Amino acid sequence: MQDYNLEKIRNDFPILNRKVNNNKLVYLDNAATSQKPNSVIQSLNDYYTNYNSNVHRGVHKLSVEATDEYEKARFKIADFINASSNEIIWTRNTSESINIVSIGLKNKVNSGDNIVVSRMEHHSNLVPWQQLCKEKNAELRYLDHDIAGRIDLDQAKKIIDKNTKIIAITHMSNVLGVINPINSIREISKENGTLLVLDGAQSAPHFSVDMKEIDCDFFSFSAHKMLGPTGIGVLYGKEALLEEMDPFYFGGDMISEVTYEGAKWNDLPYKFEAGTPNIADAIATGFGVDYLVDIGMDNITKHEDNITNYALEKMKDLTDYKIIGPLDMKDRGGVISFTHNSVHPHDVGEILDKFGVAIRTGHHCAMPLVRSYEIVAACRASFYLYNTYEEIDIFIDSLKEAESYFNKL
Repeated sequence: MQDYNLEKIRNDFPILNRKVNNNKLVYLDNAATSQKPNSVIQSLNDYYTNYNSNVHRGVHKLSVEATDEYEKARFKIADFINASSNEIIWTRNTSESINIVSIGLKNKVNSGDNIVVSRMEHHSNLVPWQQLCKEKNAELRYLDHDIAGRIDLDQAKKIIDKNTKIIAITHMSNVLGVINPINSIREISKENGTLLVLDGAQSAPHFSVDMKEIDCDFFSFSAHKMLGPTGIGVLYGKEALLEEMDPFYFGGDMISEVTYEGAKWNDLPYKFEAGTPNIADAIATGFGVDYLVDIGMDNITKHEDNITNYALEKMKDLTDYKIIGPLDMKDRGGVISFTHNSVHPHDVGEILDKFGVAIRTGHHCAMPLVRSYEIVAACRASFYLYNTYEEIDIFIDSLKEAESYFNKL
């Protein structure tokens, strides 16, 4: 673990030197994807330049080197979340990870059963469960939350019962920024013998997650939100449950034996990894994790909390902007969604871009949640380990300029 040297960290990210519309880039769209440090970028170049080869079963040097680095990355992920390497499955992204789980668990859900999700879920952790309930004639129940996004645990205890087969919930909301009370929900799930599936896309990049401590049954996240490349994700599952589940894809590498009459599946984790894997990006993901570990997740969380609190305090003076989600730092992360009383979010986003400030606008793949606040879209600023107080000041000034521009029309 190193001291938090923000200047050094920023120098590791070449894109942060870019100018946008003749202004310094202020990148505040980290909940959508993070920027990449030199070590991750260089690892991709190194793989394709020096040891590009397919993994597993090859006896030549390039294949052996590629296999070693590929599997080393899996061990890095396992250590990062305190799991066993055979419980780590490479996927394309969080969405695919959750789909693997929803399809793999379908035999555990029958007519008359129910599945529980929150009302703040990303579509990736909502639509798969909607489809499973339709297929199985099961009921989909929703955890309620208050205006700030706090889950109603009393209501949770009422709707989670012995017929609840699965609870699927986001660890941290990509819209509200709220960090959900997973420990309490886990206890309720245990009381009812219910499986707990966590969407960790917004938590794993920003604070320490420990599978032994959380004790969830499945946990998913995407590399590109935590300094890694796009197109690769991770599914963690408890070994016993993964052993029970059928594969999602079929083909090479996920089999141990094939005859004309049938096939036998490979051992974990390979039975869920059909075909040539995303080798280069898996290796690069390992380098992204190295970077996070070197800085220290607790250091990153502390920095992001300070930056987020600073932004929240500054936004209190912008009376025509309304924050959606918690107004304080209690159980929240570095995501702030907001609207303006009279200016459409897309217009706000376009004006901010003219000042080099990158935010996200829209429904953030959480359409039912956004609509529940009687809006069709929202602006979202999201922070990461390389953001600065100066950037928050530029962000706030840009919001004032956006408001001023439309007031003149």
